[in-house]
Amino acid sequence: MQVRDKIVVVTGGASGIGKSLCERFAAEGASAVVVADINQAGIDAVAASIADKTRVLAIRTDVSAEAEIKALVAQTIEAFGQIDLFCSNAGIFTIGGEEVEDEAWDRIWEINVKSHIYAARAVLPGMLARGEGYLLNTASAAGLLSQIGSAPYAVTKHAAVGFAEWLSITYGGRGIKVSVLCPQAVRTQMTANTRGGGVAGVDGMLEPDALAQTVIETLAEERFLCLPHPQVLTYMQRKTADYDRWLGGMRRLQDQYAGQYID
Repeated sequence: MQVRDKIVVVTGGASGIGKSLCERFAAEGASAVVVADINQAGIDAVAASIADKTRVLAIRTDVSAEAEIKALVAQTIEAFGQIDLFCSNAGIFTIGGEEVEDEAWDRIWEINVKSHIYAARAVLPGMLARGEGYLLNTASAAGLLSQIGSAPYAVTKHAAVGFAEWLSITYGGRGIKVSVLCPQAVRTQMTANTRGGGVAGVDGMLEPDALAQTVIETLAEERFLCLPHPQVLTYMQRKTADYDRWLGGMRRLQDQYAGQYID
């Protein structure tokens, strides 16, 4: 897919990865960009910054609420006729393991997993009717590998990757393209409370604008895996080649990066 002349929706668009995606899609000549986030001031600022390049809407959306994602899709279609690319990008991070309270587990599950499900439910009927459409779901390298220090993040990002795989398998023959964005450390609010990005920063902290370039390249090639840190593919191959050896290496990393999170 070439983004030029396409109608694009980006959730989590007020800052970080989502903000950079909105800016890059506008620069690439998207016909319209819809900036969605729970942060009204943030989406208004992003929308204002790209309004000279494309048609734009800022729609406050809580992605953990299916009704709000349905409303986001309906308002976009009412304004622009259809959705060509839906970037389900919003996500959160929770520190801890099995001891994390159910309320926090439920919250991260709603945002990191169910928001992708809600988005698919809302946009697929129209895309399938046209025989084309693209879903870009933001997961993480943690969804392909793991996340030291956070069981909720590792589990939900694995689920996000699994759902994206299922979508591609199920609808790929009906014109639906799916990519899953799996970066390591990116300089955003989410990594601000780590030392150098923590274990995810072993291959360097990526700027959101650099990540957006990888997204453009992935969409153009219509590849499933979008890997701003290409080393992740090597780590995946090592994991599947010898799972026990990989687990041993992860334990050593855990020892090395204990206490990676800061206040």
